[in-house]
Amino acid sequence: MNRLNGKVSLITGANSGIGRRTAEVFADEGSDLVLVARRIEKLREVEEICKAKGVNAISVSADVTKIEDCERAVKAAIDTFGKLDVLVNNAGIADDFQSVTYVKHEFWDKVVQLDLYSVFYMMKEALKYMVPAGRGSIINISSIGGTRSVAGVSYSAAKAGVIAATKNVALQFAGTDIRANVVAPGPTPSPLWDMMGDVDTAMAEISDRHIDRTLTPATADDQAKAILYFASDDSIAVTGQTIVVDRGTSL
Repeated sequence: MNRLNGKVSLITGANSGIGRRTAEVFADEGSDLVLVARRIEKLREVEEICKAKGVNAISVSADVTKIEDCERAVKAAIDTFGKLDVLVNNAGIADDFQSVTYVKHEFWDKVVQLDLYSVFYMMKEALKYMVPAGRGSIINISSIGGTRSVAGVSYSAAKAGVIAATKNVALQFAGTDIRANVVAPGPTPSPLWDMMGDVDTAMAEISDRHIDRTLTPATADDQAKAILYFASDDSIAVTGQTIVVDRGTSL
């Protein structure tokens, strides 16, 4: 307990699933919170839950595929709390297992915009304040789709890009107290999976040959606890690393 006392954390995609559970865990550990997502009603539900745990929290409705919304979300953290210690880039779109021969250009653009571009936008904005402060922890959410490519082509490319971009940021600030790390979930029951749309079933079957879906899946709580490790000073000497949280599904 109290591993995040005195810290301010911004979490994107905080209205459900892994993001919501991360917000709850962070509140239990004492972090003030900036909760970001498009659906403000759901965000405010999470905000009230976190406030009931004794921390301060605000909700910001934002589309993180838009640079101006990312700027506004980070500025809300600075205007409200005066600093930003932790950034969790969790917002993302469900993977429909669409292969290169199946996917439409529009879907590729949609996935890469939300799963990769938003991470770049948010890191760039957060670092405007973390660099002068000389301290900060960035945690980006990738996937075993990014580590093993067991997903659609756009999702695999975007999530692999998240890992590469994170390592590049970590390299830039190596030896300082600004850190960047990745949590890569395996299949995790969450509302995101209920949003699957035009699934390429042939590619899904190919992907399933390379992971073991008979194993008990990791939970949103499992993911949140891994994110907490990177957010806390327990990992003060750890940067540029990826933790896969999948109960061995992708081994």
